[in-house]
Amino acid sequence: MDDQDLSRFCCQNTQCPDHGKRGADNLTVCGRYGKQGQHRLLYCRTCRVRFSERKGTLLFGSKLSEDKAVSLFQHLSERCGVRSTARLIGVNRNTVVRYSRLAGPHARQIHDEFVAFSPSDP
Repeated sequence: MDDQDLSRFCCQNTQCPDHGKRGADNLTVCGRYGKQGQHRLLYCRTCRVRFSERKGTLLFGSKLSEDKAVSLFQHLSERCGVRSTARLIGVNRNTVVRYSRLAGPHARQIHDEFVAFSPSDP
């Protein structure tokens, strides 16, 4: 992904007129954060609010690396148990439980968003 490609993102400020509108061309990168500056800090030109590119995702505030988190979710989607997932990726089983509980509402939200745009069955 191009460093400046922000078409997948939308303003996270619920008071903003552009809240939830992807590709509205209202976002810019105003900084970086993280140990290696790996995460972008986004700025909405409409409401003048700054927020993390991870805000609103499962990875916001996460201490796990992105690779480990993705691996955790892949194991869970393959119906791998909590203890075996924890052992395979090298985390505590409580971490697996916590992330799986966080994933439920996000999965429902994404499902509902996709269903809203899917064509109706004739």
